[in-house]
Formats: sequence, C-alpha cells, structure tokens
Amino acid sequence: MGKPTIGLTGGIASGKSTVADCFRSLGAAVVDADQVARDVVAPGSEGFVAVVDAFGAEMVGEDGTLNRAKLGALVFGDAEARKKLNAITHPRIAAESQRRIAEQSRTDAPYVIYEAALLVENGMAKAFGALIVVAVAPERQLARLMARDGSNEADARARIDSQLPLEEKVALADWVITNDGAMPETELQVRETHAAILERFGLGAP
Repeated sequence: MGKPTIGLTGGIASGKSTVADCFRSLGAAVVDADQVARDVVAPGSEGFVAVVDAFGAEMVGEDGTLNRAKLGALVFGDAEARKKLNAITHPRIAAESQRRIAEQSRTDAPYVIYEAALLVENGMAKAFGALIVVAVAPERQLARLMARDGSNEADARARIDSQLPLEEKVALADWVITNDGAMPETELQVRETHAAILERFGLGAP
C-alpha cells in the first residue's frame, strides 16, 4: 500500500508553494502540479507538439518553450480554446502526476503532498486521503497577485474570480492554513498540521 497522499490547494497567489516548502522541510514529499504541467509540454515532448499543432507556432517563445502567458491569455477568454488545451494537457498531467506520486511513495517520506491550484474545481479533492486549503484574505490575495504578475487590478480580479470562492474550498478542507501573517505564524500552522497528519494516519511521532 502506498503512502498517504494529501491534497494541498488554495486560491491563486495564496502562498501554496511557500506552504508546500514548509511541509517539505518537515520531511514530506511534494509533487507540484504546476511543475508537472510545465514538464508535459516541455520542448520536444508529445504535449508540446500537440499544443503547437493545435494553436500554432506563434505560441512558441524565442527561447523555444511555450509562451505560457500568451497561451494563457488566449484560453482565458475563449472557452473552446480552453477546452481544446485541456484535452491535450489534462490526461498527460494526470498520468505524470500519478507516476510522480507513486515514485515519491517509495521514498522515506511519511506522506506525499500533491500541490495543485484547481483540485476542487477539477473534482479531485476527494481523490486524496485528506485536503489542506491555504487561505488568505481577499485584499492580501489581490495585492500579492498584482505584485507577482505585474497586472492591473481588473485583470487580477478576473483571475481570482475565475476560481471557486475560497469558502467553498475551505468547506471541504480537513485542515486550513491561514497565510496572512508573518512567516513564523505560517510555519507554526504547518508544523501543527504535519503533526495532525502523522497522528491521523498512524505514522508515528513528528
């Protein structure tokens, strides 16, 4: 039997990756769905060829990789284009994610964290042994997103509004980590959650 796999999600710019790094520092294995999504369309891959065939060579940047910003802008405003892209990427992401989770289950890590932005939206939340949601106040989320992407307020709000409201994710969570304060506060919540995971799954003392 494989190790427990815990889903980790939250809204855009909520600090999921920061929280995932905290879990990693405590010995958990982490599989990052966004990294998987990049890897399955890396230059030379089947996914890359399929995306270029579907959307044209103009989606390839000067460095030879997919221009994710340009592709994202296209599919964000076009439901049919998004459906076409998802049909190419989602099966590949799912297969590669399963492979990496299985690979990490064979390590010494007590459990595996699967970090993904759209776990709840994609109906995957119940596929995991438990679910952690990273929560952040709306005004903090907006400010972080604008700073991270250099976007204006209207664009940032549109990105946030394209995801499920935070309260719908929190309602499904086994544990909620609030990432509004200073880093030590977040780290303390992660340590407490780590201990709770070990206890729930009978994995020994933290």
